[in-house]
Amino acid sequence: QGQLVESGGGLVQYGGSLRLACAVSGLTLDYFAIGWFRQAPDKEREGVSCFTPSDSSTFYADSVKGRFTISRDSTKSTVYLQMNSLKPEDTAVYFCAASSYACSPGYATHPYEYWGQGTQVTVSS
Repeated sequence: QGQLVESGGGLVQYGGSLRLACAVSGLTLDYFAIGWFRQAPDKEREGVSCFTPSDSSTFYADSVKGRFTISRDSTKSTVYLQMNSLKPEDTAVYFCAASSYACSPGYATHPYEYWGQGTQVTVSS
């Protein structure tokens, strides 16, 4: 049974940085794409980024392009989301999820078989 565990969230000031980690176990990471999602209070969940380990393809939401970077540490079966130049509107609970569908521009609508429990990111102004 696959398990995803997020870590690295916290409170940061405007313009600061955080690095989220998604530790994957019970799955062969090469066979799954990893997506990062976020959900702010009273808002729908939105896709943030996606990474396909088999070809290292990446996709980003327009709102985070140039600020966020998704990457993988294959030795640790961990996928990271480096978040720079954070803004108050980035405040949300961030989730990682695994999908047997490769990333594409429509990654946010793909079915994801496994989800983490989420980590809170709060950006103060």
